[in-house]
Amino acid sequence: MQFLKKIPARWYAMAVLAVIAIGAVVEINFGRELICKCGNVKLWEGAVNSSGNSQHISDWYSFSHIIHGFIFYFFLWLVARRLPVGLRLVVAVLIEVAWEVFENSSYVINRYRAETISLDYYGDSVLNSVFDVLFMMLGFFLAKKWPAWLTVFVAVVLEVGVGYYIRDNLTLNIIMLVHPVEAIKTWQMGG
Repeated sequence: MQFLKKIPARWYAMAVLAVIAIGAVVEINFGRELICKCGNVKLWEGAVNSSGNSQHISDWYSFSHIIHGFIFYFFLWLVARRLPVGLRLVVAVLIEVAWEVFENSSYVINRYRAETISLDYYGDSVLNSVFDVLFMMLGFFLAKKWPAWLTVFVAVVLEVGVGYYIRDNLTLNIIMLVHPVEAIKTWQMGG
């Protein structure tokens, strides 16, 4: 383990960039659009039920990716705290990129359409996926810097706030993908 502590930070940075690039290439090969089909790039897309959702730099689901970073930081701190934080970041990026690739597979896209409020969801743009990973990294770094109580508090505020504004969040997304609940779907659709 001692040799891992001697690896320069730039190597971890290069590994992170390589993993993100590989994920982008895989998504391109899946047929994902590089940017929104609308032809422009927006910093924020606030309309959840629009063709621009998950196509631009950020949207309501960006907050879920920040929470991913919180979760990955704490999980890796619990199970691998002896590893350098740079290596833990590489592992977190690998997990997030794997999720982005899986999330943009036909299986998950069709599941979102069938079981969630995302009836018109057709996958993320590559741009959005890359920024989802960057938002996860932001969450990872915030969790490293902040005390645990603050990270938990911010995660709860984000979940409740996003849930209130769009009737969806990370928790509801997981529930609806793993074991859909008709009452949740009805509520999410405004019923």
